[in-house]
Amino acid sequence: MKIAVVGTGYVGLVSGTCFAETGNYVTCVDIDARKVEMLSNGQITIYEPGLEKLFTKNLHEGRLKFTTDLAEGVKDAQVIFLALPTPPGEDGSADLKYVLGVANDLGKIITDYKVVVDKSTVPVGTADKVHAAIAANYKGEFDVVSNPEFLREGVAVDDFMKPDRVVIGAASERAKKVMGELYAPYVRQGNPIIYMDIRSAE
Repeated sequence: MKIAVVGTGYVGLVSGTCFAETGNYVTCVDIDARKVEMLSNGQITIYEPGLEKLFTKNLHEGRLKFTTDLAEGVKDAQVIFLALPTPPGEDGSADLKYVLGVANDLGKIITDYKVVVDKSTVPVGTADKVHAAIAANYKGEFDVVSNPEFLREGVAVDDFMKPDRVVIGAASERAKKVMGELYAPYVRQGNPIIYMDIRSAE
């Protein structure tokens, strides 16, 4: 499957690398040109046990690439993960400006069905806001899915590759099917993919 991951922080880089490891083609997008250049040249920007080996392998095998161009990054992707920072605002609540900024841009870019996935730590109701931001500019079909991450630093690669559970909040059968196919290799040990409504997942 072709996937885009927007944001190459901790969650984005671990997710992108681990998705590539099971044969997906992953394009990671970041606005930081220097970081994209480093990653494209094989210099990993975070330390996480076991990650560098997978990162280097998938970069060399052509399943993992990096760009600053959002339109290029998402053009062929079936699934677009938003792994963006949600820093606490003045009142302590998550600031969604990066998430909603990208959602707004996606509405101007996408031309066919996409599954847009919130991977960031977000408050309940975020998927509705993301949906509205995309729909402001794009009138075609798309789904927004909540897929919270449960990665622990130090064992994040194992947590991703062999999760206890995968939580997917989706409103349509089409989105559930796409996400189920994507996560199938990670739950071969019989650990469940748990489907629920979007707000429950958030």
